Amino acid sequence: MQDEGFEDKAGKTILIRTEKRKLLLVGLGKLGELTVLDWQKAFAGVARKAKEVNAKTLTIALPIEELAKKTTMTPQNLIKGAVEGLSLGSYEFLRHKHEDERKKEKKIEEVTFCVDKKFEKEVQKGIEAGELSSKATVFARDLVNEPSSVTTPTFLSLVARSLAKENSEISCTVLGRKEMEKLGMGGILGIAKGSAQEPKFITLAYQPERRHQTVVLVGKGVTFDSGGLSLKKQEGMETMKLDMAGAADILALFSVLPDMKLNVAVIGLIPAVENMPSGTAVKPGDVLTAYNGKTIEVISTDAEGRVILADALSYAKKFNPSVILDLATLTGACIIALGEEVAGFFSNNRALSLSIQKAADKTGEPVWELPLVASYKELLKSAVADLGNVTKNRNAGAITAALFLEAFVPPKIPWAHIDIAGPAWAEKDTVVSPIGATGFGVRLILSYLEALGQEKKKK
Repeated sequence: MQDEGFEDKAGKTILIRTEKRKLLLVGLGKLGELTVLDWQKAFAGVARKAKEVNAKTLTIALPIEELAKKTTMTPQNLIKGAVEGLSLGSYEFLRHKHEDERKKEKKIEEVTFCVDKKFEKEVQKGIEAGELSSKATVFARDLVNEPSSVTTPTFLSLVARSLAKENSEISCTVLGRKEMEKLGMGGILGIAKGSAQEPKFITLAYQPERRHQTVVLVGKGVTFDSGGLSLKKQEGMETMKLDMAGAADILALFSVLPDMKLNVAVIGLIPAVENMPSGTAVKPGDVLTAYNGKTIEVISTDAEGRVILADALSYAKKFNPSVILDLATLTGACIIALGEEVAGFFSNNRALSLSIQKAADKTGEPVWELPLVASYKELLKSAVADLGNVTKNRNAGAITAALFLEAFVPPKIPWAHIDIAGPAWAEKDTVVSPIGATGFGVRLILSYLEALGQEKKKK
């Protein structure tokens, strides 16, 4: 190590080749400063290095007791984070590559953790939890990475139906245009007017026999966003298949929910549309009526996500929820404020805010709470409708978007909006994610739901 000038700094590695095997040493830096994300990145780096040298099996020696004492992670969480890092770091999306390229893919076939035997149970639980969360994250990545010609609203509805078909604990209903017209879901129908693709409103339900709370999860499902008649520039449009990342997260969560054995009911609502320009498209100045009866002046057709979420959030009242959470690639303003690695979130409930922050810290998916500034509601006033879908200037765009959504949240229900516009997509290759979908938010919500169930048990 000294001969090679190796330093035990975070992210540093050194590969030592012997006659029979290869030894990889990984730097972690100061353990007292090690975060969950740092830990995941370390193992994502291990996975990438292993694939680079075509290693099929990995044996990982971990001083679990020392790590648990010097970091904020438990033995179980250390193993969980390691599994997540290995899985996400080795991820590739090759479905549309030539067959010859797919055959070249290098895979890690087996991983063995060597730890003190007294931690065997915690390690096994960590492996199971890591495999579950990784599986769901990869599920979301795969959906978002697919071309929008594949992931149409109808396709998302078929994925939802297949999840229900595969597991008796999940039920699924899908509403089409006629059913939405009867219910008065004018937001979804209005945005869908410009597309040849039929809109869908998807409801998934996981309702175990023993349940003490009901959480409604809402995911924005704009399968392609051209901006409508408020057309985006080319550089703003080329990756807009990602605008259904919130919906992909919801579907991914339901792919593993039954395995978690939660005592919490979970409802997933996905308004799925394509936002396209055409002779029938919604026009700036048009007025739409949402499910709860409030009217919306469409000032910009490129602020379509909040309009379809208005229907879904107000529809959530039907399920008498304890909590409502929505995930959406909602605003470029949030990316300007927090960059591409951190999600902004807003909440009308302090306890819920703290729970989301705790779940984010535990899973390594960074979030930052932004304020719901009540006085900014004035900026959303419309001369012809109850409110406009955007303000006249771009100031505080992420906040005013959240305030718009809040107007459609059923009264007195704890609610949080997570704007994943930045971290849902990696613009450059990173150790935990290649360019493309990241699956951000899946692990955070899984952690939140798990903690909610444990909280009730303690009481």
